[in-house]
Amino acid sequence: MAGIWKTLAGWAQKSASGPDWGTLERFLAWSFGGGASASGIIVNPQTAMQSAAVYSCIQVLAQSVGMLPLNVYSGAPGGARKAERNHPLWPILHDQPNDYQTSVEFFEMLILALCLRGNAYAYVNRTRSGRVAELLPLHPDMVRPEMRPDFTLVYHITMPDGSFKDYEVGEIFHVRGLTLNGWIGISPIAYARESIGLALATEKFGGQLFRNGAKMGGVLEHPGKVSKEAYDRLKDSFDAATSGENAHKTQLLEEGLKFAKVSMTSEDSQFLETRQYQRGEIAGIFRVPPHMIGDLSKATFSNIEQQSLEFVNYTLMPWLIRIEKAIKRDLIDPKERSSISAKFNPAALLRGDNAARASYFSKALGAGGSPAWMTQDEVRQVESNFGTILNPMGGTAGVLPIATNVTSVIADPDAPASPTPKE
Repeated sequence: MAGIWKTLAGWAQKSASGPDWGTLERFLAWSFGGGASASGIIVNPQTAMQSAAVYSCIQVLAQSVGMLPLNVYSGAPGGARKAERNHPLWPILHDQPNDYQTSVEFFEMLILALCLRGNAYAYVNRTRSGRVAELLPLHPDMVRPEMRPDFTLVYHITMPDGSFKDYEVGEIFHVRGLTLNGWIGISPIAYARESIGLALATEKFGGQLFRNGAKMGGVLEHPGKVSKEAYDRLKDSFDAATSGENAHKTQLLEEGLKFAKVSMTSEDSQFLETRQYQRGEIAGIFRVPPHMIGDLSKATFSNIEQQSLEFVNYTLMPWLIRIEKAIKRDLIDPKERSSISAKFNPAALLRGDNAARASYFSKALGAGGSPAWMTQDEVRQVESNFGTILNPMGGTAGVLPIATNVTSVIADPDAPASPTPKE
C-alpha cells in the first residue's frame, strides 16, 4: 500500500513542477514526423512548409503529378494495350475520385502527404459487389498501421467524430514512401530536420534583421553608474528611436554614452550564401532540379532541358510507378490484375521543342530512308496528348508509310535486261 502512495506522490510532484517538455517533444517528433533541430527551430510538416524551398519543391512535385492523366488499360496479345474507358476505375482515377475532389486535387494531396509524412491514405468505399465507388482521402496523422503477429496489416483510423475504427488491407488505399520495415513509410521531414531547420533559421534571422531596420544589436557604454530606473528608461528610448520607422535616422548620445556593436553582420554570418546553399540542399532532398524552384545560379541554356528530362525520368517516374503499383494492389480486383493496369501518361512533360519533335516524327514516318514505325494517325494522336487536338484522318493515314528513298517495287529476276542505248 505504501508503494502506491509513493507512486502517486511522485506523480503529483512532477505535475506540480510542470510538464515534461522533453518527453512531450519526443512524442510529437515520433507522432508527427518532426522535432527540434540543432538550430533551435521546431521542424514538423506544418513548420517545414513555411520554408520557401520546401514549399516550392513540394508544389513542383504535387502539381507535376496532378496534371498527368491516369488511364486504365487492358493488355492484349502481342504486348498491345487498349484504353478501358468503360472500366469502373476509369472515372475515379481519371476524372473524379469522390464527390468533392477532382483527380488533380486528389493526387496533389497524395503527393503532399508523401513528401511531408511518407504515407498517403484513402478509404476505399466499395459497393456490395466489391466494385470501387469512391476514394476518400484520410489525413496521415489520423491513421496508424499495425502489423499483427500473423503478418497481416490492420489500419487503426481516428474518425472525424473522434471514434476509432479498424480496417483491413483492401479497405484502405495506401501509398508508402521509403520504408524501413516494409509496411509504413518514413517522413522525409523528420530525417531532413537539420537542413530544413537551418533554412528556417536563416529566414527568421533575415526577418528579424530587417524588422530592426537592418541594424545590428550592440551595447551602450556609460562612463558612470546609472540606476535601474534610468537604465530601463534609456534602453526603451534608444530602442524606440533607432528601430522601425525611426531606423537610419541621426541619434544623439548624451552624458558620454558610446554605442558598440556586438552581434555578427549578415556578411559575417554568410547569410546569403547559407540561404542559397540550403535551397540547393533541400532541392536535393526532394530530387527537384534547382532551376525549377527559382535557383538559376548554376543553370545554363544547354543544361536546363537535360535537367528537365532527368526530373521526369528520375524524380517523377519513381513516384508514378509507386502509385501505379499501389493501385494494382489495393484497387484492382485480383482476378483482373494480370490484364488490367493503371498508367500515368507523362508525354506532356517529355515534350521537346518544335524542331526536335518535327525531326523525330519525320524519322518515325520513314524520312531519310529509315523504316517507318509510326503512322500519320499515330503521330496526330501523340500531338493530341500535348494539347493540340488532331483527330484521326483514316485511310492511308493509318497505314505505315514506305521510306522515301526505298523502292517499293521488287525487280523480276526473269525479266529481260533493259537494252543498252546505242551511241
